[in-house]
Amino acid sequence: MPHDTRILAVDDREENLTALAAVLDALPVEVVPASSGQAALKELLSDDFALILLDVVMPGMDGFETAQHIKARPRTRDIPIIFLTAAGGESEQAYRGYAAGAVDFLTKPFDPWLLRAKVSVFVDLHRSNLELRRQAALLRRTLAENGAGPDEAPDAASCGGLLPALDERLSRVEDALARMRSGEPADDLEALVADLRLALDAFSAGT
Repeated sequence: MPHDTRILAVDDREENLTALAAVLDALPVEVVPASSGQAALKELLSDDFALILLDVVMPGMDGFETAQHIKARPRTRDIPIIFLTAAGGESEQAYRGYAAGAVDFLTKPFDPWLLRAKVSVFVDLHRSNLELRRQAALLRRTLAENGAGPDEAPDAASCGGLLPALDERLSRVEDALARMRSGEPADDLEALVADLRLALDAFSAGT
């Protein structure tokens, strides 16, 4: 059964891609394999991904160069990257990985439970993003049905002051997402999303 959450796994060794798919099989995700940096960039042209698991050492375009291309594209620069690498020289590679925009760095052979736990965080974040987009679409439809044109600003007073409250809560969620993308903790994200959902429900009930 296809899932709406995709993980891009990039490794030049087929057995490693098979192992990643097996480890993540218990999660509600589709693991899309790519055997090179070039293949990964091609996949990113047409599909949306919640996370990229990127091997560091690959022939031709290595993981660091691949990450630089990903972060240089407006369409893909916000996709979180977890680097995977074999043991040896971890400190230097970790520094280069974080400099290239990675959110995390795991050494092979990795602990399957740890990898699943880390991936789960980004799967939940991706699903929260999808929910926010759906709620935003619902809000736009609600406004349109209540007489606000596509380019017309609705009267906040006629909505009982709920629109300013919605805007404030959405800004908080966006700030938390920005912290996550930069590698900072955002432990309050789940609570902020729940608070925004309550405000959206109140808005829908009052319009």
